[in-house]
Amino acid sequence: MSSAPLLIPKFIALRYVSVGKRSHLVSFMSAISIFGLSLGIAILITVLSVMNGFDQEMRENILGIVPHVTVSSDENLSSEAWQEIAQTIYASSGVLSTAPVIEVAGVVATEQSSKGVLVNGINAELEPNVSAIDRFISSGSLASLESNRWGIIIGETLAERLGVVVGETVNLYSPLITLNPLTPLANFRQFDVVGIFRVGSQELDNELAIINIAAARALFRLRAPFNGLRVRTTDVLEADTTRLQLAAQLPSSVTTASWTAQFGAIYENIRFSRSIISFMLWLLVGVAAFNLIVSLIMIVRDKRGDIAILRTLGASPKLINRIFMWHGCLIGAIGIVIGLVLGIIGSLQITNLAEFIEEVFSIQFLSAEVYPIDFLPSQLSLVDVSLVILGVFVLALLATLYPARKAAAIQPAEALRTE
Repeated sequence: MSSAPLLIPKFIALRYVSVGKRSHLVSFMSAISIFGLSLGIAILITVLSVMNGFDQEMRENILGIVPHVTVSSDENLSSEAWQEIAQTIYASSGVLSTAPVIEVAGVVATEQSSKGVLVNGINAELEPNVSAIDRFISSGSLASLESNRWGIIIGETLAERLGVVVGETVNLYSPLITLNPLTPLANFRQFDVVGIFRVGSQELDNELAIINIAAARALFRLRAPFNGLRVRTTDVLEADTTRLQLAAQLPSSVTTASWTAQFGAIYENIRFSRSIISFMLWLLVGVAAFNLIVSLIMIVRDKRGDIAILRTLGASPKLINRIFMWHGCLIGAIGIVIGLVLGIIGSLQITNLAEFIEEVFSIQFLSAEVYPIDFLPSQLSLVDVSLVILGVFVLALLATLYPARKAAAIQPAEALRTE
């Protein structure tokens, strides 16, 4: 008998939520409340997944290729000087690995077109220690730079502009000019295209060329073994801290720079946008919770006769309160389940859906000239989903308090007299 009072509120609340011939208004208001909550939850989970996708793409892809910290010098430092600099770098906390680089400006050209690029002369064997570029090479390989001294790897956008594929040749021009008695001559060398990469960033796919470090030293006539060291840190978001530590320890002949100089503003904008959008979407969920309050108040008004009858049969105000709290919680639970399913489906399919819309309507949501990536990423987070579920359930529970108290305060005699 003790469990009966606990089961009665659940049973009656479940009847109110379900569709009944005599409860069209109640069922309709319950459906509206469920629809509002589920839609808000689905949109919130999907958008948070998209923002997580942007964050992941920046961290693992773009920031996996761009050096976290670069130590460079315009002076012709000897091998011994660079070794001392490397030892100082390794002694700093937060440094994982380093690799030498020759970083210079150049022009790559074919008969079809030409383009100014940033040339990175690298050691193909050591480069994977500081960069994930090999994961993005769609044709050819990074190892080809070891076997072919005069090989070059370029981005997909640049390759399309130049009209070349792997196996064809391009000319790489140095800004240095060879002087002779008759006329100045441009200093260039023909390179074989041994690889093409695609990151999805315009700044990389269209403006970066990678060659062998020995070839770079010869073409650009560098007397030093290299002019910079690329540094990979344990935490990419702490790269600025590491850079400041290195700047204080290294000699004045070298300069330090971190990835934030190139992509820092974009990354901060993504994180800021995530906070603003999350706040706005939580306001949308709050509106759905307010809609639940209004719906429950209307349901209470519609069920005044039922409440009066229950009170005359001996139901206590506490039991009436529980009925409508259970009603609100059931609406919240159903809305959460439906919204969760729709949100997960949306998060997993938003990238494919965006690509489909772009193909059908010939539009582009993200331009690589403006954004760091040219597609809509998505990364579903269990933490975000858990917080959304918990937050919405708490809002739904709070939304039931006032209507439930109003229902419990109804006097049977007054309610029956107005019926």
